[in-house]
Amino acid sequence: MAKITTFKAGYCTHIACMAMRGAGLKVCQFPARAWLIEIDGYRWLWDTGYADYFNQYTQTGIFKLYQKTTPVYLNKGESLKEQFDSLGIDLASIQNIIISHFHGDHIAGLKDFIHSKFICSQEGWQTVKYLRGFNALRQGFVPDLLPIDFEKRVSFLEQFEKCELAPELAPFTFGYILPHSKKQIILVPLPGHAVGHIGAFILTDCGWTLLASDAAWVKANYKELKKPSRLAHLIMSDSKSYYQTLKQIHQLSYHPDVTIYLSHEGEE
Repeated sequence: MAKITTFKAGYCTHIACMAMRGAGLKVCQFPARAWLIEIDGYRWLWDTGYADYFNQYTQTGIFKLYQKTTPVYLNKGESLKEQFDSLGIDLASIQNIIISHFHGDHIAGLKDFIHSKFICSQEGWQTVKYLRGFNALRQGFVPDLLPIDFEKRVSFLEQFEKCELAPELAPFTFGYILPHSKKQIILVPLPGHAVGHIGAFILTDCGWTLLASDAAWVKANYKELKKPSRLAHLIMSDSKSYYQTLKQIHQLSYHPDVTIYLSHEGEE
């Protein structure tokens, strides 16, 4: 079965009511999480969280607005590269990095993994591929965070074998089998937050785990269907699809053997 290890690579801050209406104006931390997934010696990394590259490429120009509106905090030793080095995990042992979507807090560390190949949604990549300046900023995308050879190293989930999902994962019905995963990792579209936004069902010793990425920001979003601020719609690709996905995760959450992880859910 798959083994999942959770990492936190920095965090940003927002007022609480951005993530959930009525939560007040308290400034909260939203960690940038990544997950190391292992099956019989094969290693995938799910997103990268923040890295120093983010601060480097948001210091000047229009992308400075990204840093101003979403303050980012990354202490020494918190980037995935530094954490992996301290744990003795060879970066070259990460065969693939799966990109849930192209917002800066999910791709900021890609340049540290010079040996890894990438997996993402083709729809997502085609949407951001040519974006620059203000159009990129609107999508939360910082083009300079991508390695210059990104396109030579990327594969798209739409090319993978499509499959029906187990009944206990309803209302989700289909996904794409991740190569080399022995059908224990199924990539699934979770539309709404960003174009090409994806999650993954992973089979572990404890049952299925859904890495839901940014399909919700806090548990109450999907457990109680408490909506984020209307201002959050400005960074969504499709708010109608977002709420449809949220309702699907709400239904899934009633299954006792499914664990749901969110990328930015706070520790409190």
